[in-house]
Amino acid sequence: MSATFDLNERPDYDQVIQTIADYTLNYRIKSKEAWNTARNCLMDTLGCGLLALRFPECTKHLGPLVEGTVVPHGARVPGTSFRLDPVKAAWDIGCIIRWLDYNDTWLAAEWGHPSDNLGGILAVADHLSQKRVAEGKSPLTMKDVLEAMIMAHEIQGVLALENSFNRVGLDHVVLVKVASTAVTAKLMGANREQMLSALSHAWVDGQSLRTYRHAPNAGSRKSWAAGDATSRAVRLADIAMRGEMGVPSALTAPQWGFYDVLFSKTNKDQKLKPEDKRQFSLPQEFGSYVMENILFKISFPAEFHAQTAAEAAVTLHPQVKDRLDEIDRIVITTHESAIRIISKQGKLANAADRDHCLQYMAAVPLIFGSLTAEHYEDSFHEANPIIEKVREKMEVVEDERYTREYLEEDKRSIANAIQVFFKDGTSTDNVAVEYPIGHRRRRKEGIPLLEDKFRNNLATRFPGQRCDQIFQLCREQKALESTPVQEFVALFVI
Repeated sequence: MSATFDLNERPDYDQVIQTIADYTLNYRIKSKEAWNTARNCLMDTLGCGLLALRFPECTKHLGPLVEGTVVPHGARVPGTSFRLDPVKAAWDIGCIIRWLDYNDTWLAAEWGHPSDNLGGILAVADHLSQKRVAEGKSPLTMKDVLEAMIMAHEIQGVLALENSFNRVGLDHVVLVKVASTAVTAKLMGANREQMLSALSHAWVDGQSLRTYRHAPNAGSRKSWAAGDATSRAVRLADIAMRGEMGVPSALTAPQWGFYDVLFSKTNKDQKLKPEDKRQFSLPQEFGSYVMENILFKISFPAEFHAQTAAEAAVTLHPQVKDRLDEIDRIVITTHESAIRIISKQGKLANAADRDHCLQYMAAVPLIFGSLTAEHYEDSFHEANPIIEKVREKMEVVEDERYTREYLEEDKRSIANAIQVFFKDGTSTDNVAVEYPIGHRRRRKEGIPLLEDKFRNNLATRFPGQRCDQIFQLCREQKALESTPVQEFVALFVI
């Protein structure tokens, strides 16, 4: 006889939700490398946000929803004069961080940019720190911010190791929402029950599709999607802190949970066969692995799978720049993920489309010897028709070793190679770059350049003396960690 009712026994919270909550509330970070890398990540992330303020398409999104709104102890948006409620401040900070696709990256079965979480972290920490001081209490310090960054990186990154959200059409900002929910709830003082409730709502919340990242719909929403996610996280954490009940089996509930609705192969009547069900894999415990291994974008504001292609193209520029009309074909050898995400033919509709096109990001440095944010703008593209002529001659092929080593834990390469063949039968060298300069394997080489990048980005917004003050503080681990959050953020106010 078929059942005519649901068994209404409220379960314990899903184990994955409990694991994230217990890590966030109880783990103590001991890795010196993680703390140091988090400091460099803070510098780089804020610098990316400051640079984005040069672009009106970004700044049009910033500020209060209602003009003239005054928020007591409002969170500041770096590089501006805005003081906003933490939810909108998180949106704004997340938006500027991500706008130019120049902040850090994590590559595994899922991709993403864990520093996106700083939007929620900094907004909440700044507001709470100001509020605590006004109440005669001790402020939060930047060590609290760095700790939240390390944990957010870890939650987002470990969930991404073996769980591909993109293969079921979901955008990676779901992981920003989950990670930001956890760490902002902790900053707010959540107990375990409040933390579990907040995380359950992040999973049950409904998630963004990847539509806006791919042809033929790639567009600027991909530049504010993470700001939206980290902002939503702050809202959900606040709801949980007010005592809202959680959704214990948000992931595992048959038919209605995240796994069955969004993560598994489905048919019209939602009746899943056992072999069609997918659940999360957590291949390692949460610690500080992700921050230690994070990838920095140092040389190019470009989607990370193309970083090594751009570097190879810059190397080839002297051999190609005077022979552009003689090119017969250009072979880009790459890995499967790059082919799936950013290999495009046909017209590129806008700047967001161009900074996610492997061929465009290789063509520009081949021709001009560099790749900057301005190179994606319509005005530059229209003024240089040679870019499309070069792009049309590109062939993209997969190297199976590149694909395999992209996923190997001890390598995690992001390899590309470029070779240019000319009409007279000659060719350039085949230039291969397997690890970008922002990779952990190239930290010694990369950090001085990362600091230069930060200084240059500071100079786009502040006078020299302020730039020096901020830079020197950010270089000193102990001094930075002990600085009250509201004093640190004040350095970035216009």
